[in-house]
Amino acid sequence: MTRAQAPQAPASQPPAAANEIAIVVKGYPRLSETFIAQEILALERRGLKLRVISLREPTDSAVHPMHRQIQAPVAYLPEYLHEAPIRVLKGLGWAMRQPGFSRMLGAFIRDLRRDLTRNRIRRLGQAMVFARELPASVGHVHVHYLHTPASVVRYAALLRRSASNPAAWSFSAHAKDIWTTPDWEKREKIAECLFGVTCTRQNLAALQALAPAPERVALAYHGLDLSRLPAPPASRPACNGGDPASPVRIVSVGRAVAKKGFGDLLKALAGLPGDLHWQFVHVGGGELLPRLKAEAEQLGLGQRVAFMGALAQPDVMALLGAADMFVLPARKTRSGDQDGLPNVLMEAASQKLAIIASDFAGIPEFIRDDVEGVLVPPADFTALANAINLLAREPERRARLGEAAWRRLRADFSMEGGIDLIEARLRAALGAAGALSDEAGARSARQRSGAA
Repeated sequence: MTRAQAPQAPASQPPAAANEIAIVVKGYPRLSETFIAQEILALERRGLKLRVISLREPTDSAVHPMHRQIQAPVAYLPEYLHEAPIRVLKGLGWAMRQPGFSRMLGAFIRDLRRDLTRNRIRRLGQAMVFARELPASVGHVHVHYLHTPASVVRYAALLRRSASNPAAWSFSAHAKDIWTTPDWEKREKIAECLFGVTCTRQNLAALQALAPAPERVALAYHGLDLSRLPAPPASRPACNGGDPASPVRIVSVGRAVAKKGFGDLLKALAGLPGDLHWQFVHVGGGELLPRLKAEAEQLGLGQRVAFMGALAQPDVMALLGAADMFVLPARKTRSGDQDGLPNVLMEAASQKLAIIASDFAGIPEFIRDDVEGVLVPPADFTALANAINLLAREPERRARLGEAAWRRLRADFSMEGGIDLIEARLRAALGAAGALSDEAGARSARQRSGAA
């Protein structure tokens, strides 16, 4: 992976050869966002020329193998404006000379009145740096997440837009960015973008209700590229939790944040019957990890619980392949944050692993109760404990559910369908931008010819 700043040369009028797509993300690379890396790699392999622009430097110490396969150059915007004063001042000076400056400033002031935060000011500074440094080879911008990353892209597009440069942009919306962003902000961004995609039907309904036309936003499940994952195990030991030498192995993967419901899971584990023998492994970083470890001790879970921290995907897949059961009790937080359809559920299904999850958000779009897994009400640790207890004692049922989830994954949730849709829309966007640039170039040539 190349970690370099974008070229400093401004480019207000992209030429006809503007055949690259800039993918804007909040952080890159990130262990918790395999779905973004998977999409970038798949689009590259289909021949699209991409470059990655990240709002912050990476914080994870490890990377997935996918990240090493991605060829797109990577540039980082200044995460904190005071740490890159020269870049920010150059961006401001350049922006003030652009015809779109007053348009961008007007939109920013309207936003600031409704969201008077330091974060809003930071996004304006990043947008000016981004707009100035974006290479002329970029003909379209696609941003992941509709909250702060899309603010940067939107302000930059308003600044860069001209008769010869549409500065069009599009978005992928996922979870927190949908449920914690005010409706006014989502509505205005959707109205200004070229198109958007999102990864669950629940997300789609929420965004289409705010769109100027429903077709502005489309459904594109992340799916899973099964070719990069190990084959599921041929069989698993038929343990039922009755033998202390052969405990039921329970695993969960996800950042230690409130919406994942790991606190509920620890309470559920503490409520399991004493005659059931089990072990639990959690994979993932996150700000709540110290609290979860302390809670596990307070609940007396002791040596039966292990917190592994963030791991690269091969290590995660190895744990899933060796487990007996996967549990993810997602829930809605007080702030309104919630999951969409977590990719890790599909990764568990790829290993024919029995799944227990919340009947919540986009999860039922993949897991149907007692068909591909077991669904329980969110934030109900008693129901969760009952589900774990019953499924732990039924190895035959676990095998049936795991097989059904694997078949559903292969039939309806492969990566190809979503990538087909995104690729088609990105290619159309590049084509439209190129046609407008060609038209502007021809008009300029005619004017020069007439002047001569």
